[in-house]
Order: sequence, then structure tokens, then C-alpha cells
Amino acid sequence: MQIDILYEDEDLVIVNKPPGLLAIPDRFNAEIPSLGRMLEAKTGQKIWVVHRLDRETSGVICFAKNETSHRYLSQLFENREVTKYYVGLVNGLVIPAEGRIEKALAEHPAVKGKMIVAKKGKASVTDYLVLEQWPLYSLVEFRIYTGRTHQIRVHMQSIGHALICDEMYGDGKPFLVSAIKRKYRLSDKEETEKPLLSRLALHASRLQFKKEDGTEIKAEAPLPKDIAACIKQLNKWQPQTN
Repeated sequence: MQIDILYEDEDLVIVNKPPGLLAIPDRFNAEIPSLGRMLEAKTGQKIWVVHRLDRETSGVICFAKNETSHRYLSQLFENREVTKYYVGLVNGLVIPAEGRIEKALAEHPAVKGKMIVAKKGKASVTDYLVLEQWPLYSLVEFRIYTGRTHQIRVHMQSIGHALICDEMYGDGKPFLVSAIKRKYRLSDKEETEKPLLSRLALHASRLQFKKEDGTEIKAEAPLPKDIAACIKQLNKWQPQTN
């Protein structure tokens, strides 16, 4: 798999992670491919993890190339001195079209790996802005100020607009053209309809921070093909509402 490097210098490397690829090696199965290991193989040097993206989430992710950079970058993320933007497709019309979600999050008491809104959880803040809307879906930009596990997914579920294809916090249904196109028909070569999107519809679009020497780093990753294809079909078959 070719690695899409967005920025690189002697201290760090920023990559556009494809969906479906682990960011770091699996603790229980080291044989599963991971972006971190692939970078080490490509660069021939040790790579340090600075932050993480869910396996199905695509987009901008940063790795350190030495211990000094790792300490500095980790502190930036911990102190919330990194600007992080995401884009996602969610179910329904989001009203109001702009807002802030401040809801503390905690681990689910019974389901391992799942998060819930909880008064005694860790403070979590997400800003959202609707970019485009159709009758059944909305394209939303998110800025997160805290990096809690599944933060965007839980926050959007909490206001009734789960991300598309989210099996844990939504209905998990894939995105099908037949759901938005009237009188949809399969081609003669198809036995069943192939989904345009069957993974979590979330993309880390932008990352911005300052290096220790004051250099401004800004990396952006364009929308991946699967999410872009959904938007194209929505614009073709559904009238926009904004």
C-alpha cells in the first residue's frame, strides 16, 4: 500500500491515513498491518505515535521521528494546543446548523470499547458546522477541543444524528444509491447493490500546530473517494436544503 505523506521533516511525518488501516500495531495480533509499522519500513527508522485515529476513520495523522519531538508533540496534544478538524456524513437534517456540544464522556459500564455521555465522565467539547444538507443526510465539519475516544461519534449520537455506517452508535447501514434515487434498478451485471460507503463516514481533514522552533505546521487531507462519491450522488439525486 502506498503511503500518502502530507508533510515530513527531520522531526515528524504527517500522513493521510486510508480507511480500514490501523494507526498503530494491534496489541494482540502484531501481524495485522498498521500505518506506524509501514512508516518504519519505509523510512528505516523508529516511529513514535503522537495521537490516534479509529481504524475506519481516514485522514490526517501525525507521527514523531525522534524522542524529543515525541515528547513535545504529545504535550501539545495533551494541552489542547493542536487545531483538529474532521468532516463526516451524518443521518438527518442537523438543526441548528451550527453549535457546540459539551457533554462529558465515560466508558460504557457493560460494553467494552464503547463510550457514553455521563455526568461524571471526562469533559468533552465538539463544535460542529453543517457544510451541506440533503433531505436524509448532512455533511458536517467538526472541530474537537478534547480528544476523547469516539468523541464525535458519541456527541452526534447524543443529539440524534449518528454518523453514517456507525455500527456502534448508529444503525450501521451502508450508504446505498437506492435509498436516494427513485426507481433505482440494478444493472444486468449486478445481483445485489454494491454500497458506495460501508465504513464509518468520518475523515480527519485538517491538523494545525506550532513546532518547538515556532514553525507553523498545517496539513490537510482531501475527502476520500468513498465519501466524495456519496456526496456526488446526493447532489445528483437529492435537492439540497441549504
